[in-house]
Amino acid sequence: MAYKALYRTYRPQTFDEVAGQEHIVKTLKNALATGKIAHAYLFAGPRGTGKTTMAKLFAKALNCEEGIGHQCNECKNCISIIEGNHPDVLELDAASNNGVDEIRELIDKVKYGTILGRYKVYIIDEVHMLSAGAFNALLKTLEEPPEHVIFILATTEPHKILPTILSRCQRYDFTKVSEVDIKERLKAILLNENVEYVEDAVELIVSLADGGMRDALSILEKVLAYSNNRLVVEDVLNIFALESKEEKIKLLKSIVNHDMSDVLSRLNNYVTKGTDIKRLTEDLLSILKDIVIYNSSNIGNYLESLKEEEASDLAKYISNEQALKMIDILLSAIKDYKNVTSINPLFEITLIKLTSLDETSPSRVIETPKVAEKVIEKEIVKPVIDKPVEIIEPKVEAKTEKEEIIKQVEEPVFTSSVTPIESVIYIKEAEQEDSFAISDELMIQVMAISKKEIKSELVDGWKNIKKLSTHEIYGKAATLLIDGRPLVASNKVLILEYPLAKLAEKVNAKDMQSELQTVINHVFNKHMFIYAVSRAQSIDLQALYMNLLQIGKLPKAKDVNLEFIGE
Repeated sequence: MAYKALYRTYRPQTFDEVAGQEHIVKTLKNALATGKIAHAYLFAGPRGTGKTTMAKLFAKALNCEEGIGHQCNECKNCISIIEGNHPDVLELDAASNNGVDEIRELIDKVKYGTILGRYKVYIIDEVHMLSAGAFNALLKTLEEPPEHVIFILATTEPHKILPTILSRCQRYDFTKVSEVDIKERLKAILLNENVEYVEDAVELIVSLADGGMRDALSILEKVLAYSNNRLVVEDVLNIFALESKEEKIKLLKSIVNHDMSDVLSRLNNYVTKGTDIKRLTEDLLSILKDIVIYNSSNIGNYLESLKEEEASDLAKYISNEQALKMIDILLSAIKDYKNVTSINPLFEITLIKLTSLDETSPSRVIETPKVAEKVIEKEIVKPVIDKPVEIIEPKVEAKTEKEEIIKQVEEPVFTSSVTPIESVIYIKEAEQEDSFAISDELMIQVMAISKKEIKSELVDGWKNIKKLSTHEIYGKAATLLIDGRPLVASNKVLILEYPLAKLAEKVNAKDMQSELQTVINHVFNKHMFIYAVSRAQSIDLQALYMNLLQIGKLPKAKDVNLEFIGE
Protein backbone atom coordinates (compact mmCIF):
# COMPACT_ATOMS: atom_id res chain seq x y z
CA MET A 1 0.00 0.00 0.00
CA ALA A 2 1.30 3.46 -0.89
CA TYR A 3 2.39 5.67 2.00
CA LYS A 4 -0.20 8.18 3.22
CA ALA A 5 0.72 11.41 4.94
CA LEU A 6 -0.24 11.67 8.61
CA TYR A 7 -2.82 14.39 8.00
CA ARG A 8 -4.56 12.08 5.50
CA THR A 9 -4.16 8.94 7.61
CA TYR A 10 -5.66 10.60 10.68
CA ARG A 11 -8.26 12.73 8.93
CA PRO A 12 -11.46 12.56 11.07
CA GLN A 13 -14.02 10.08 9.76
CA THR A 14 -16.89 11.18 12.03
CA PHE A 15 -17.99 14.46 13.54
CA ASP A 16 -16.91 13.21 16.99
CA GLU A 17 -13.28 12.87 15.85
CA VAL A 18 -12.97 16.52 14.81
CA ALA A 19 -10.51 18.50 16.94
CA GLY A 20 -12.12 21.78 18.01
CA GLN A 21 -14.91 23.49 16.01
CA GLU A 22 -17.49 22.20 18.51
CA HIS A 23 -19.94 24.99 17.63
CA ILE A 24 -19.97 23.96 13.96
CA VAL A 25 -20.21 20.23 14.67
CA LYS A 26 -23.15 20.78 17.02
CA THR A 27 -25.00 23.04 14.56
CA LEU A 28 -24.56 20.64 11.63
CA LYS A 29 -25.65 17.67 13.73
CA ASN A 30 -28.79 19.52 14.80
CA ALA A 31 -29.55 20.52 11.20
CA LEU A 32 -29.26 16.88 10.09
CA ALA A 33 -31.38 15.63 12.99
CA THR A 34 -34.19 18.12 12.32
CA GLY A 35 -34.01 18.00 8.52
CA LYS A 36 -33.22 21.74 8.30
CA ILE A 37 -30.62 21.36 5.57
CA ALA A 38 -29.64 24.46 3.61
CA HIS A 39 -28.87 24.39 -0.11
CA ALA A 40 -25.60 26.32 0.19
CA TYR A 41 -22.96 26.59 2.93
CA LEU A 42 -19.86 28.75 3.31
CA PHE A 43 -17.03 27.36 5.46
CA ALA A 44 -14.60 30.21 6.22
CA GLY A 45 -11.48 30.21 8.37
CA PRO A 46 -7.68 29.83 8.55
CA ARG A 47 -5.95 27.07 6.61
CA GLY A 48 -5.68 23.67 8.22
CA THR A 49 -8.63 24.11 10.57
CA GLY A 50 -10.87 21.43 9.02
CA LYS A 51 -13.03 23.17 6.42
CA THR A 52 -12.68 20.58 3.63
CA THR A 53 -12.74 17.73 6.15
CA MET A 54 -15.99 19.04 7.63
CA ALA A 55 -17.47 19.37 4.14
CA LYS A 56 -16.72 15.70 3.38
CA LEU A 57 -18.08 14.60 6.76
CA PHE A 58 -21.28 16.53 6.05
CA ALA A 59 -21.53 14.90 2.62
CA LYS A 60 -21.07 11.51 4.27
CA ALA A 61 -23.78 12.26 6.87
CA LEU A 62 -26.16 13.22 4.05
CA ASN A 63 -25.59 10.05 2.05
CA CYS A 64 -24.83 7.28 4.58
CA GLU A 65 -27.00 4.20 3.93
CA GLU A 66 -27.83 3.96 7.66
CA GLY A 67 -29.74 7.22 7.35
CA ILE A 68 -29.21 10.98 7.31
CA GLY A 69 -26.91 12.05 10.12
CA HIS A 70 -25.06 8.73 10.31
CA GLN A 71 -21.42 8.11 9.36
CA CYS A 72 -20.99 4.36 9.51
CA ASN A 73 -17.82 4.31 7.37
CA GLU A 74 -18.79 0.83 6.21
CA CYS A 75 -21.51 1.30 3.61
CA LYS A 76 -20.79 1.84 -0.07
CA ASN A 77 -21.51 5.57 0.10
CA CYS A 78 -19.25 6.21 3.11
CA ILE A 79 -16.38 4.17 1.68
CA SER A 80 -16.62 5.92 -1.70
CA ILE A 81 -16.52 9.35 -0.03
CA ILE A 82 -13.51 8.31 2.08
CA GLU A 83 -11.69 7.08 -1.02
CA GLY A 84 -12.63 10.22 -2.95
CA ASN A 85 -14.44 8.53 -5.83
CA HIS A 86 -18.11 9.00 -4.95
CA PRO A 87 -19.99 9.99 -8.14
CA ASP A 88 -22.30 12.39 -6.26
CA VAL A 89 -19.67 14.16 -4.12
CA LEU A 90 -17.64 16.39 -6.41
CA GLU A 91 -14.69 18.50 -5.22
CA LEU A 92 -13.45 21.44 -7.27
CA ASP A 93 -10.28 23.41 -6.55
CA ALA A 94 -11.13 27.00 -7.50
CA ALA A 95 -7.46 27.99 -7.35
CA SER A 96 -6.78 26.06 -10.56
CA ASN A 97 -10.30 25.94 -12.01
CA ASN A 98 -11.44 29.50 -11.59
CA GLY A 99 -12.81 30.37 -15.01
CA VAL A 100 -16.32 30.74 -16.36
CA ASP A 101 -16.04 27.59 -18.50
CA GLU A 102 -15.28 25.32 -15.55
CA ILE A 103 -18.20 26.69 -13.53
CA ARG A 104 -20.59 26.41 -16.48
CA GLU A 105 -19.54 22.77 -16.96
CA LEU A 106 -20.27 22.17 -13.28
CA ILE A 107 -23.67 23.89 -13.53
CA ASP A 108 -24.63 21.77 -16.55
CA LYS A 109 -24.28 18.63 -14.40
CA VAL A 110 -26.37 20.03 -11.53
CA LYS A 111 -29.67 19.28 -13.26
CA TYR A 112 -28.96 15.53 -13.41
CA GLY A 113 -30.15 13.29 -10.57
CA THR A 114 -27.93 11.43 -8.12
CA ILE A 115 -26.25 8.16 -9.07
CA LEU A 116 -25.52 6.52 -5.72
CA GLY A 117 -26.54 8.75 -2.83
CA ARG A 118 -29.45 10.93 -1.73
CA TYR A 119 -27.73 14.26 -2.40
CA LYS A 120 -25.30 15.58 -4.97
CA VAL A 121 -22.73 17.61 -3.00
CA TYR A 122 -20.43 20.13 -4.70
CA ILE A 123 -17.41 21.16 -2.59
CA ILE A 124 -15.65 24.21 -4.05
CA ASP A 125 -12.34 24.80 -2.24
CA GLU A 126 -10.64 28.24 -2.17
CA VAL A 127 -13.80 29.68 -3.70
CA HIS A 128 -12.49 33.25 -3.35
CA MET A 129 -10.17 32.49 -6.29
CA LEU A 130 -13.06 32.36 -8.76
CA SER A 131 -13.15 35.15 -11.31
CA ALA A 132 -15.99 37.70 -11.29
CA GLY A 133 -17.47 36.01 -14.35
CA ALA A 134 -17.36 32.60 -12.67
CA PHE A 135 -19.07 34.02 -9.58
CA ASN A 136 -21.84 35.48 -11.71
CA ALA A 137 -22.27 32.18 -13.53
CA LEU A 138 -22.63 30.40 -10.19
CA LEU A 139 -24.99 32.97 -8.71
CA LYS A 140 -28.30 31.85 -10.26
CA THR A 141 -27.70 28.18 -9.48
CA LEU A 142 -26.83 29.00 -5.88
CA GLU A 143 -30.06 30.96 -5.54
CA GLU A 144 -32.36 28.20 -6.79
CA PRO A 145 -30.55 24.85 -6.94
CA PRO A 146 -32.43 21.56 -7.43
CA GLU A 147 -33.61 19.94 -4.17
CA HIS A 148 -31.06 17.14 -4.43
CA VAL A 149 -28.05 19.52 -4.76
CA ILE A 150 -26.02 21.10 -1.94
CA PHE A 151 -23.10 23.49 -2.43
CA ILE A 152 -20.33 23.78 0.17
CA LEU A 153 -17.94 26.66 -0.48
CA ALA A 154 -14.66 26.76 1.47
CA THR A 155 -12.37 29.78 1.74
CA THR A 156 -9.63 31.36 3.80
CA GLU A 157 -10.58 34.84 2.60
CA PRO A 158 -14.36 35.36 2.81
CA HIS A 159 -14.01 39.13 2.31
CA LYS A 160 -13.07 38.49 -1.33
CA ILE A 161 -16.36 36.76 -2.11
CA LEU A 162 -19.16 38.75 -3.75
CA PRO A 163 -21.82 39.89 -1.27
CA THR A 164 -24.49 38.42 -3.55
CA ILE A 165 -22.87 35.00 -3.09
CA LEU A 166 -22.46 35.43 0.67
CA SER A 167 -26.11 36.35 1.10
CA ARG A 168 -27.19 33.04 -0.43
CA CYS A 169 -25.06 30.86 1.85
CA GLN A 170 -25.34 29.69 5.43
CA ARG A 171 -21.98 30.80 6.82
CA TYR A 172 -19.84 28.93 9.36
CA ASP A 173 -16.64 30.53 10.67
CA PHE A 174 -13.91 28.09 11.61
CA THR A 175 -11.51 29.19 14.34
CA LYS A 176 -7.95 28.18 15.01
CA VAL A 177 -7.85 24.88 16.87
CA SER A 178 -6.96 25.35 20.54
CA GLU A 179 -3.51 24.33 21.70
CA VAL A 180 -5.05 21.84 24.13
CA ASP A 181 -6.99 20.08 21.33
CA ILE A 182 -3.95 19.94 19.03
CA LYS A 183 -1.74 18.63 21.82
CA GLU A 184 -4.17 15.87 22.78
CA ARG A 185 -4.60 14.85 19.15
CA LEU A 186 -0.84 14.71 18.57
CA LYS A 187 -0.27 12.63 21.70
CA ALA A 188 -2.98 10.18 20.65
CA ILE A 189 -1.36 9.80 17.22
CA LEU A 190 2.12 9.34 18.73
CA LEU A 191 0.74 6.65 21.02
CA ASN A 192 -0.97 4.91 18.11
CA GLU A 193 2.23 5.09 16.05
CA ASN A 194 4.35 3.77 18.97
CA VAL A 195 6.61 6.82 18.88
CA GLU A 196 8.67 7.89 21.89
CA TYR A 197 8.27 11.57 22.59
CA VAL A 198 9.18 14.36 24.97
CA GLU A 199 6.33 16.55 26.23
CA ASP A 200 8.22 19.79 25.51
CA ALA A 201 8.72 18.70 21.88
CA VAL A 202 4.97 18.21 21.45
CA GLU A 203 4.32 21.67 22.91
CA LEU A 204 6.87 23.18 20.53
CA ILE A 205 5.10 21.63 17.53
CA VAL A 206 1.78 22.95 18.83
CA SER A 207 3.29 26.43 19.02
CA LEU A 208 4.65 26.19 15.47
CA ALA A 209 1.29 24.97 14.12
CA ASP A 210 -0.41 28.24 15.21
CA GLY A 211 -3.86 26.71 15.51
CA GLY A 212 -3.72 24.56 12.35
CA MET A 213 -4.30 20.86 12.92
CA ARG A 214 -3.06 19.95 9.44
CA ASP A 215 0.08 22.03 9.94
CA ALA A 216 0.73 20.30 13.26
CA LEU A 217 0.54 16.86 11.61
CA SER A 218 2.75 17.96 8.71
CA ILE A 219 5.37 19.30 11.14
CA LEU A 220 5.20 16.12 13.20
CA GLU A 221 5.65 13.98 10.10
CA LYS A 222 8.69 15.98 9.01
CA VAL A 223 10.34 15.68 12.42
CA LEU A 224 9.68 11.93 12.66
CA ALA A 225 11.21 11.38 9.23
CA TYR A 226 14.32 13.28 10.35
CA SER A 227 14.67 11.72 13.79
CA ASN A 228 13.95 8.07 12.94
CA ASN A 229 10.61 7.88 14.73
CA ARG A 230 11.61 9.77 17.89
CA LEU A 231 10.34 13.16 18.95
CA VAL A 232 12.73 15.35 20.93
CA VAL A 233 13.06 19.11 21.27
CA GLU A 234 16.53 19.30 19.70
CA ASP A 235 15.34 17.81 16.42
CA VAL A 236 12.40 20.22 16.15
CA LEU A 237 14.74 23.16 16.80
CA ASN A 238 17.25 21.96 14.21
CA ILE A 239 14.72 21.27 11.45
CA PHE A 240 12.92 24.60 11.77
CA ALA A 241 15.98 26.73 12.51
CA LEU A 242 14.80 27.72 15.97
CA GLU A 243 16.62 28.57 19.16
CA SER A 244 15.92 26.90 22.48
CA LYS A 245 14.19 28.75 25.29
CA GLU A 246 17.39 28.53 27.32
CA GLU A 247 19.28 30.32 24.52
CA LYS A 248 16.67 33.08 24.35
CA ILE A 249 16.85 33.59 28.11
CA LYS A 250 20.66 33.82 27.93
CA LEU A 251 20.35 36.38 25.12
CA LEU A 252 18.01 38.53 27.19
CA LYS A 253 20.34 38.37 30.19
CA SER A 254 23.27 39.48 28.02
CA ILE A 255 21.14 42.34 26.67
CA VAL A 256 20.16 43.67 30.11
CA ASN A 257 23.78 43.28 31.29
CA HIS A 258 24.86 45.48 28.32
CA ASP A 259 27.24 42.73 27.19
CA MET A 260 27.46 43.86 23.57
CA SER A 261 30.27 41.43 22.72
CA ASP A 262 28.27 38.39 23.81
CA VAL A 263 25.08 39.65 22.12
CA LEU A 264 26.84 40.15 18.76
CA SER A 265 28.57 36.78 19.11
CA ARG A 266 25.20 35.09 19.59
CA LEU A 267 23.79 37.02 16.61
CA ASN A 268 26.66 35.77 14.43
CA ASN A 269 25.85 32.23 15.52
CA TYR A 270 22.18 32.69 14.60
CA VAL A 271 23.06 33.95 11.13
CA THR A 272 25.53 31.09 10.58
CA LYS A 273 22.95 28.48 11.56
CA GLY A 274 20.21 30.13 9.53
CA THR A 275 17.99 30.78 12.53
CA ASP A 276 14.47 32.02 11.77
CA ILE A 277 15.01 35.62 12.92
CA LYS A 278 11.36 36.64 12.68
CA ARG A 279 10.33 33.73 14.86
CA LEU A 280 13.12 34.52 17.32
CA THR A 281 11.90 38.13 17.57
CA GLU A 282 8.35 36.95 18.26
CA ASP A 283 9.59 34.51 20.91
CA LEU A 284 11.54 37.27 22.67
CA LEU A 285 8.36 39.35 22.70
CA SER A 286 6.43 36.48 24.24
CA ILE A 287 9.04 36.02 26.97
CA LEU A 288 9.09 39.75 27.77
CA LYS A 289 5.30 39.77 27.95
CA ASP A 290 5.47 36.95 30.51
CA ILE A 291 8.01 38.95 32.54
CA VAL A 292 5.63 41.95 32.62
CA ILE A 293 2.81 39.69 33.76
CA TYR A 294 4.90 38.05 36.46
CA ASN A 295 6.42 41.32 37.71
CA SER A 296 2.96 42.85 37.99
CA SER A 297 1.06 39.95 39.51
CA ASN A 298 3.60 37.51 40.92
CA ILE A 299 1.24 34.83 39.60
CA GLY A 300 2.28 32.04 37.27
CA ASN A 301 -1.21 31.17 36.03
CA TYR A 302 -1.09 33.53 33.06
CA LEU A 303 2.40 32.66 31.79
CA GLU A 304 2.60 31.21 28.28
CA SER A 305 6.27 30.93 27.30
CA LEU A 306 7.99 30.73 30.67
CA LYS A 307 7.67 28.45 33.65
CA GLU A 308 7.13 30.23 36.94
CA GLU A 309 10.68 29.59 38.15
CA GLU A 310 12.08 30.97 34.86
CA ALA A 311 9.91 34.08 35.14
CA SER A 312 10.99 34.54 38.76
CA ASP A 313 14.65 34.32 37.75
CA LEU A 314 14.33 36.77 34.83
CA ALA A 315 12.34 39.19 36.97
CA LYS A 316 15.54 39.74 38.99
CA TYR A 317 17.22 41.13 35.87
CA ILE A 318 14.41 42.91 34.01
CA SER A 319 12.02 45.43 35.52
CA ASN A 320 8.57 46.09 34.12
CA GLU A 321 9.60 49.48 32.79
CA GLN A 322 12.60 48.00 31.02
CA ALA A 323 10.59 45.08 29.63
CA LEU A 324 7.98 47.44 28.18
CA LYS A 325 10.69 49.53 26.48
CA MET A 326 12.19 46.37 24.98
CA ILE A 327 8.76 45.26 23.77
CA ASP A 328 8.33 48.61 21.99
CA ILE A 329 11.66 48.19 20.17
CA LEU A 330 10.87 44.60 19.12
CA LEU A 331 7.37 45.51 17.93
CA SER A 332 8.86 48.28 15.79
CA ALA A 333 11.34 45.78 14.32
CA ILE A 334 8.62 43.30 13.38
CA LYS A 335 6.73 46.09 11.65
CA ASP A 336 9.85 47.10 9.71
CA TYR A 337 10.68 43.52 8.68
CA LYS A 338 8.04 43.83 5.96
CA ASN A 339 9.87 46.71 4.31
CA VAL A 340 13.40 45.31 4.00
CA THR A 341 14.90 42.76 1.64
CA SER A 342 16.99 41.17 4.42
CA ILE A 343 15.94 41.25 8.06
CA ASN A 344 19.31 40.19 9.51
CA PRO A 345 20.87 43.71 9.47
CA LEU A 346 17.68 45.14 10.95
CA PHE A 347 17.70 42.52 13.70
CA GLU A 348 21.34 43.41 14.45
CA ILE A 349 20.39 47.09 14.82
CA THR A 350 17.49 46.03 17.05
CA LEU A 351 19.80 44.03 19.33
CA ILE A 352 22.20 46.98 19.54
CA LYS A 353 19.29 49.25 20.55
CA LEU A 354 18.16 46.77 23.19
CA THR A 355 21.66 46.32 24.61
CA SER A 356 22.20 50.10 24.73
CA LEU A 357 18.88 50.66 26.49
CA ASP A 358 18.96 52.07 30.00
CA GLU A 359 16.30 52.46 32.66
CA THR A 360 15.90 56.19 32.04
CA SER A 361 15.27 55.94 28.30
CA PRO A 362 11.86 57.30 27.31
CA SER A 363 9.35 54.75 26.15
CA ARG A 364 6.35 55.11 23.90
CA VAL A 365 3.03 55.66 25.61
CA ILE A 366 0.78 52.66 25.14
CA GLU A 367 -2.77 53.49 24.16
CA THR A 368 -5.25 52.72 26.89
CA PRO A 369 -7.76 50.00 25.93
CA LYS A 370 -11.31 51.25 26.22
CA VAL A 371 -12.28 48.33 28.44
CA ALA A 372 -9.97 49.67 31.17
CA GLU A 373 -10.79 53.38 30.87
CA LYS A 374 -13.64 53.39 33.33
CA VAL A 375 -11.67 51.71 36.04
CA ILE A 376 -8.58 53.86 35.45
CA GLU A 377 -10.69 57.01 35.77
CA LYS A 378 -11.61 55.83 39.26
CA GLU A 379 -7.91 55.51 40.10
CA ILE A 380 -7.98 51.83 40.81
CA VAL A 381 -4.40 51.91 42.03
CA LYS A 382 -5.44 53.88 45.11
CA PRO A 383 -6.69 51.94 48.16
CA VAL A 384 -10.46 51.60 48.18
CA ILE A 385 -11.83 52.08 51.66
CA ASP A 386 -15.60 52.05 51.93
CA LYS A 387 -17.95 51.23 54.71
CA PRO A 388 -16.74 47.89 56.13
CA VAL A 389 -19.27 45.12 56.32
CA GLU A 390 -19.42 42.15 58.62
CA ILE A 391 -17.86 38.91 57.58
CA ILE A 392 -19.69 36.68 60.05
CA GLU A 393 -22.39 36.82 62.66
CA PRO A 394 -20.86 39.37 65.07
CA LYS A 395 -21.28 41.12 68.30
CA VAL A 396 -21.04 44.64 67.01
CA GLU A 397 -19.30 47.50 68.72
CA ALA A 398 -19.49 50.78 66.83
CA LYS A 399 -16.03 52.27 66.32
CA THR A 400 -16.75 55.06 63.86
CA GLU A 401 -19.35 55.78 61.24
CA LYS A 402 -17.21 53.96 58.71
CA GLU A 403 -16.19 50.84 60.71
CA GLU A 404 -17.61 47.90 62.59
CA ILE A 405 -15.58 45.32 64.46
CA ILE A 406 -16.43 41.69 64.62
CA LYS A 407 -15.96 40.54 68.19
CA GLN A 408 -16.81 36.87 68.11
CA VAL A 409 -18.36 33.99 66.22
CA GLU A 410 -20.02 30.84 67.43
CA GLU A 411 -17.57 27.96 67.89
CA PRO A 412 -18.18 25.16 65.35
CA VAL A 413 -19.88 22.24 66.99
CA PHE A 414 -18.34 19.45 64.96
CA THR A 415 -14.68 19.91 65.87
CA SER A 416 -12.70 21.31 68.71
CA SER A 417 -9.81 22.32 66.44
CA VAL A 418 -11.60 25.22 64.75
CA THR A 419 -11.01 28.67 66.24
CA PRO A 420 -13.40 31.62 66.00
CA ILE A 421 -12.86 34.27 63.33
CA GLU A 422 -12.66 37.87 64.52
CA SER A 423 -12.14 39.94 61.42
CA VAL A 424 -13.53 42.52 59.02
CA ILE A 425 -12.51 43.20 55.41
CA TYR A 426 -13.06 46.51 53.68
CA ILE A 427 -15.46 45.86 50.82
CA LYS A 428 -18.16 47.94 49.16
CA GLU A 429 -21.45 47.85 50.95
CA ALA A 430 -24.10 45.81 49.15
CA GLU A 431 -27.05 47.43 47.47
CA GLN A 432 -29.21 44.75 49.08
CA GLU A 433 -28.87 44.74 52.86
CA ASP A 434 -28.86 40.94 53.01
CA SER A 435 -25.98 40.40 50.55
CA PHE A 436 -22.31 41.26 50.13
CA ALA A 437 -21.10 42.99 46.95
CA ILE A 438 -17.49 43.66 45.97
CA SER A 439 -16.77 46.30 43.31
CA ASP A 440 -14.60 45.58 40.28
CA GLU A 441 -11.97 47.97 41.67
CA LEU A 442 -11.60 45.99 44.86
CA MET A 443 -11.77 42.66 43.02
CA ILE A 444 -8.72 43.74 40.98
CA GLN A 445 -6.89 44.50 44.23
CA VAL A 446 -7.81 41.07 45.59
CA MET A 447 -6.49 39.47 42.38
CA ALA A 448 -3.28 41.50 42.71
CA ILE A 449 -2.50 40.03 46.14
CA SER A 450 -3.61 36.50 45.29
CA LYS A 451 -1.17 33.66 45.80
CA LYS A 452 -0.89 30.69 43.50
CA GLU A 453 0.27 28.33 46.23
CA ILE A 454 -2.80 29.04 48.37
CA LYS A 455 -5.13 28.49 45.43
CA SER A 456 -3.33 25.24 44.54
CA GLU A 457 -3.72 24.00 48.11
CA LEU A 458 -7.44 24.75 48.02
CA VAL A 459 -7.96 23.17 44.60
CA ASP A 460 -6.10 20.01 45.63
CA GLY A 461 -8.15 19.59 48.81
CA TRP A 462 -11.50 20.91 47.55
CA LYS A 463 -12.99 17.42 47.29
CA ASN A 464 -12.53 17.00 51.05
CA ILE A 465 -15.35 19.51 51.63
CA LYS A 466 -17.73 16.78 50.45
CA LYS A 467 -17.20 14.95 53.74
CA LEU A 468 -19.22 17.67 55.48
CA SER A 469 -22.11 17.63 53.02
CA THR A 470 -24.21 15.46 55.35
CA HIS A 471 -23.42 17.44 58.51
CA GLU A 472 -26.51 18.51 60.41
CA ILE A 473 -25.56 22.18 60.67
CA TYR A 474 -22.90 22.82 58.01
CA GLY A 475 -24.07 20.43 55.29
CA LYS A 476 -25.84 23.16 53.31
CA ALA A 477 -22.73 25.36 53.25
CA ALA A 478 -20.49 22.43 52.31
CA THR A 479 -22.77 21.43 49.43
CA LEU A 480 -22.85 25.01 48.18
CA LEU A 481 -19.04 25.25 48.28
CA ILE A 482 -18.59 21.98 46.38
CA ASP A 483 -20.51 23.40 43.39
CA GLY A 484 -17.94 26.19 42.97
CA ARG A 485 -14.22 26.27 42.28
CA PRO A 486 -11.48 28.48 43.72
CA LEU A 487 -10.75 31.33 41.30
CA VAL A 488 -8.54 33.64 43.39
CA ALA A 489 -7.13 33.11 46.87
CA SER A 490 -4.98 35.15 49.23
CA ASN A 491 -4.28 34.81 52.93
CA LYS A 492 -7.57 36.37 53.87
CA VAL A 493 -9.89 36.29 50.85
CA LEU A 494 -11.24 33.42 48.75
CA ILE A 495 -13.08 34.20 45.51
CA LEU A 496 -15.10 31.31 44.08
CA GLU A 497 -16.41 30.89 40.54
CA TYR A 498 -19.81 29.35 39.83
CA PRO A 499 -21.35 28.38 36.48
CA LEU A 500 -24.64 30.05 37.44
CA ALA A 501 -25.18 33.52 38.87
CA LYS A 502 -27.90 32.19 41.22
CA LEU A 503 -25.38 29.96 43.01
CA ALA A 504 -22.99 32.89 43.41
CA GLU A 505 -25.81 34.96 44.93
CA LYS A 506 -26.45 32.23 47.52
CA VAL A 507 -22.79 32.32 48.56
CA ASN A 508 -22.86 36.11 48.90
CA ALA A 509 -25.86 36.09 51.22
CA LYS A 510 -24.82 37.52 54.60
CA ASP A 511 -26.53 34.76 56.54
CA MET A 512 -24.36 32.13 54.79
CA GLN A 513 -20.96 33.74 55.51
CA SER A 514 -20.47 32.32 59.01
CA GLU A 515 -21.19 28.73 57.94
CA LEU A 516 -19.08 28.98 54.78
CA GLN A 517 -16.13 30.34 56.74
CA THR A 518 -16.47 27.63 59.34
CA VAL A 519 -16.39 24.86 56.71
CA ILE A 520 -13.29 26.34 55.03
CA ASN A 521 -11.65 26.78 58.43
CA HIS A 522 -12.39 23.18 59.38
CA VAL A 523 -11.12 21.65 56.11
CA PHE A 524 -8.14 23.94 55.39
CA ASN A 525 -7.47 25.65 58.76
CA LYS A 526 -7.72 29.05 57.07
CA HIS A 527 -9.62 32.18 58.17
CA MET A 528 -10.97 33.60 54.91
CA PHE A 529 -13.72 35.93 53.74
CA ILE A 530 -15.63 34.07 51.01
CA TYR A 531 -17.14 35.71 47.98
CA ALA A 532 -18.48 34.30 44.69
CA VAL A 533 -18.78 35.41 41.07
CA SER A 534 -20.48 33.83 38.07
CA ARG A 535 -18.53 32.44 35.12
CA ALA A 536 -19.50 35.50 33.06
CA GLN A 537 -18.25 37.86 35.80
CA SER A 538 -15.04 35.84 36.06
CA ILE A 539 -14.33 36.24 32.34
CA ASP A 540 -14.92 40.01 32.51
CA LEU A 541 -12.71 40.39 35.58
CA GLN A 542 -9.85 38.41 34.04
CA ALA A 543 -10.07 40.49 30.86
CA LEU A 544 -10.00 43.69 32.92
CA TYR A 545 -7.04 42.37 34.91
CA MET A 546 -5.05 41.64 31.74
CA ASN A 547 -5.87 45.05 30.23
CA LEU A 548 -4.71 46.86 33.35
CA LEU A 549 -1.60 44.71 33.39
CA GLN A 550 -0.85 45.60 29.77
CA ILE A 551 -1.02 49.32 30.39
CA GLY A 552 0.91 49.18 33.67
CA LYS A 553 -2.06 50.23 35.82
CA LEU A 554 -2.35 47.05 37.87
CA PRO A 555 -1.96 47.63 41.63
CA LYS A 556 1.28 46.32 43.10
CA ALA A 557 0.73 43.58 45.66
CA LYS A 558 2.90 45.44 48.19
CA ASP A 559 0.68 48.53 47.88
CA VAL A 560 -2.58 46.71 48.54
CA ASN A 561 -3.61 46.42 52.16
CA LEU A 562 -6.93 44.69 52.72
CA GLU A 563 -7.06 44.36 56.48
CA PHE A 564 -9.20 42.20 58.70
CA ILE A 565 -9.78 44.54 61.61
CA GLY A 566 -9.81 42.88 64.99
CA GLU A 567 -7.05 40.34 64.37
